[in-house]
Amino acid sequence: MPQQLFQNLTGSLPWAQWFAIIAVIVVALLAGRVVRQAWQRRPPPRRLWQALLLECLVRLVPALCAALLLLAVHGMFAGTGTSTSAVDLALRLACILALVRAGVFAVGQLLGPHSWLHSWEPQLTGVVWLMIAFQQIGWFGSIESTLDSIDLLPGKSQFSLWSLLKSLVVITGFVLAGGLIARAIEQRVMKLQSVAMSTRVGIAKFSHFFLVGLGALVGVNAAGVDLTALTLITGAVGIGLGFGLQAITSNFVSGFVLLLDKSIKPGDVISFTGLTGTSTENFGWVQELRGRCVVVRDRDGVDTLVPNQNLITGAVINWSYSDRKIRLKLPVRVSYRDDPEVALDLLRRAVEGNPRVLQDPAPAPRLMCFSDHGMDLELRFWIADPQNGVNNVRSEVNRRIWRLFRDEGITIPVAQHEVRLLNERSTP
Repeated sequence: MPQQLFQNLTGSLPWAQWFAIIAVIVVALLAGRVVRQAWQRRPPPRRLWQALLLECLVRLVPALCAALLLLAVHGMFAGTGTSTSAVDLALRLACILALVRAGVFAVGQLLGPHSWLHSWEPQLTGVVWLMIAFQQIGWFGSIESTLDSIDLLPGKSQFSLWSLLKSLVVITGFVLAGGLIARAIEQRVMKLQSVAMSTRVGIAKFSHFFLVGLGALVGVNAAGVDLTALTLITGAVGIGLGFGLQAITSNFVSGFVLLLDKSIKPGDVISFTGLTGTSTENFGWVQELRGRCVVVRDRDGVDTLVPNQNLITGAVINWSYSDRKIRLKLPVRVSYRDDPEVALDLLRRAVEGNPRVLQDPAPAPRLMCFSDHGMDLELRFWIADPQNGVNNVRSEVNRRIWRLFRDEGITIPVAQHEVRLLNERSTP
């Protein structure tokens, strides 16, 4: 069979054309490599559409270069009266490769930057191009009959290797179509400013999972795959997966609950209790809501993946749930020898001029209690930007309090203990 296919392809074609085609392929690959290296060294364009267009052209350079060179070779052989059937076939394949490469790149961009298609783009391009190339060469019918003769499930129902490959192609096509529709819905929904961000993210994720799953099911049905024989096996596997994936399912459902009840959304400032991973008292910003976890970034730039179930069952402080304004309390102690009115006035002056401290509500210094070692004061003030940090504004105000107390002679007492030794007179 392979010898017959090779003779059908090369039987009446002069070998000079094949040498010319090989030389064109080598030159096209070298040209693509040079252009790719030059593209990596130059700064990227400012506009996104320009960057995508140039990136697509860089990927098409080998195929386009080969097509132009083959067109010149075609003219050279045609001018000498030589048959150009091999060159014409190579020219068609080069043009088909350029179209397939551009189409797969466009689909990958439509699916988004984090799509699985980006890592599989060269392989998918090669598979699609080979299928079309076999059809152009005339090998497709022979390959189909050969693969169809290989039965994978011997028995009453026939399931050949060709049926498996055809089913994979059909299912992949439906999944890609579902992903494209979900991507279009996501772009449309994310532009609705009247809808809360958490609701938009929830609709986008739900539509993505639903349409991709629906595409897979429709693809299986369209491929004609009979799953009735696998009912018992899939039932047993389903029971095992049900127990094994219990935690994953819980996190997945909890993620949808978080999206629907709008309790946590990207950009919120949250903190946890009893959870390690985020520094600065478990304080961080919600970066992304995923199906299994929530990405929280702390002030050290460390991303923590918090399971959704922990946010549902545990206590979480959302500093920006209804209002971003929060009140901070700074306790300080002064000596009984100092005037508390002067100390309270200094506490009020400590936040004057600070751009992050709000004047409405106004800062409020308070005398809280008389303790064993001094008078306990407390400065209360509000800020409206907890996403810029909480401990840094505490530090700024505390440093100002220290300077003011030092300049005015206000003493911050240190706890001291006195030990008195009493000598008892011995009695006769």
